[in-house]
Amino acid sequence: MVTPATPRLEVQNLFRRFGARDVVHNLSLSVPAGQVTCLLGPSGCGKSTTLRMIAGVETPDSGTIRMDGETVCDSRVCLPPEARGVGLMFQDFALFPHLSVEKNVAFGLHGDAAQKSARVGELLERVNLVGFAAKHPHELSGGEQQRVALARALAPRPRIMLMDEPFSGLDNRLRDGIRDTTLEVLKDEGAAVLLVTHEPEEALRMADEIALMRDGQIVQRGSPYNIYNAPADRAAAAFFSDINVIKGVSRGALTETPFGAFLTPGHIDGGNVEIVIRPQHLKIDFDRAGRGPNTTPKEGTPARGIVSRARFLGHESLVDFTMDFDGTKLTAAVPGVFLPNLGTPLWLMIRRDRCFVFPA
Repeated sequence: MVTPATPRLEVQNLFRRFGARDVVHNLSLSVPAGQVTCLLGPSGCGKSTTLRMIAGVETPDSGTIRMDGETVCDSRVCLPPEARGVGLMFQDFALFPHLSVEKNVAFGLHGDAAQKSARVGELLERVNLVGFAAKHPHELSGGEQQRVALARALAPRPRIMLMDEPFSGLDNRLRDGIRDTTLEVLKDEGAAVLLVTHEPEEALRMADEIALMRDGQIVQRGSPYNIYNAPADRAAAAFFSDINVIKGVSRGALTETPFGAFLTPGHIDGGNVEIVIRPQHLKIDFDRAGRGPNTTPKEGTPARGIVSRARFLGHESLVDFTMDFDGTKLTAAVPGVFLPNLGTPLWLMIRRDRCFVFPA
C-alpha cells in the first residue's frame, strides 16, 4: 500500500561485486516523489553501477530495491527494466537517428494516435521545441537533442527518472540553461529523480539532496547547503572546492596555530589534526599591511605570508603564499583583480566560523 510517507524509490543494503572488489558496498538511500537526489562522486566510485541496478539493466549480488513500496528486486525477484516504470537518460542521448523528433518522443507511448500526439505536443512545448516535430536528430544541436531525450524519457510519465551524466556532452555555454530547463520540467512532472554526476557544481545546482559516494559507499547525505558547509571529512570538503590545510596537535581540546588557538574538542589529546579552510575564507588584511599582528576575537591572530604566485581568473584572483611560520603553502581567493608582485609580504587572517577540523 502506498502512503504519503512511502518513498517513491527505496534502496536497502545494495551490494555489487566484480571479482573480489565491492563496486557497490552496502548502499542504502530513498527518494520521495518530486525530489531530485544526486549521486555525486569521482569516476569509478560505483554511482553508475548503482543507477544501472535500480534501472534493472544490471543485477545486484544482494540488497533490495522498492518502488512505491513494491519490491522490484531482491533475493527472490528481479523485474526487467520495462516493468519498473522508470525513465532513463544517458550522456549519449540514445536518440533513434532514423526517426523524427515526434516519433522519438512518442516511442514507447501507448494509446491511440490522438493521445500520443497530444502528449508529444505537450512535452515539446515544455522543452521549448515547438516546430521541431518533423526534424531528425542530425538536424539538431547537442542541447536540442538533450531536450528531445528528456521529452522521450518523460513521455510515459515514469514514477522515477534515472539520469546518468546527462549534461556531460554539452558545451559549457549551453549547460546552465539546459540544466535549468530540465529541472523545471522534472519538477512539474513530479517524478522522483536520481541524477548521477561527478561534477560538484551540477549537484549543487540541481539537487534537493546530495549523496556523496566514495569507494562504493555513501559517505555523506544532506542538502547541498549542509553537505558543503558541514563536510564529513577532509576528502568531502576537498571534493567541492580547493582547500587549505593547516596542521597542528590537539592538547587539552585546543590546537595552537600561527593564527591563534583553535578549539578542537573531541580529538585525541596529543593527536594530530588538520584545520581545513577554503581559499575564499582566507582573508588578506590590507589595513594591517606593514603594522604587524594584532589579535581580533573573530579572526584570531594574523599571520604573515610571502606572495609566491598570483593569477587572474575573471571573477576573482588566486594568490598563493608561503607562510613565514613554517613554509606552509596557502591560497587566498580575492574578488576582482588583485595581482601583487612575487615576494610581497602580506598579513592573512582566517574565518574561524568557516574552518573544519578533522583528525589527520
